[in-house]
Amino acid sequence: MPKSFILPLEVDTIDATTFTGALQKVTVLGGIAETCIILRIINDTSEDVEVSYDGFTINDYIPSGQTLQLDFQANAQPNANVAVLKKGTDVWVGSTAGAGTGVLYLTGYYQPE
Repeated sequence: MPKSFILPLEVDTIDATTFTGALQKVTVLGGIAETCIILRIINDTSEDVEVSYDGFTINDYIPSGQTLQLDFQANAQPNANVAVLKKGTDVWVGSTAGAGTGVLYLTGYYQPE
C-alpha cells in the first residue's frame, strides 16, 4: 500500500557541451528509478531542447531557461484514479543547434510503497 508522503528522485543531469544535434539519454542505470508522480526537467542551458520518451519520437519541447513539470496525479481520470510515469522509463533530450553551455536537470517525485 502506498505511503501518504512523497520522496524525491536523485537528480540526473546532462551538460549542454555534449549536445550533438541528436537525442541523448538523460536517465542512467535503467531509467527513472521509481514510479514517478511528478517529473521535472529544468533546462538551464543556452539551447532549446526537445524531449523524447522512446529515443525517436519528439514528445515535448523546453525553451532555454524554462522548466517542464508534469504532474501525473493532477491528470488522473476519472478522479481518484492513479496516473504515473512507470519505473524504468528513459528520457532523451537533444538540441538541433548542437552544443551549448549550462546543464539540463531531470528530477521528480514518487510515492513509496
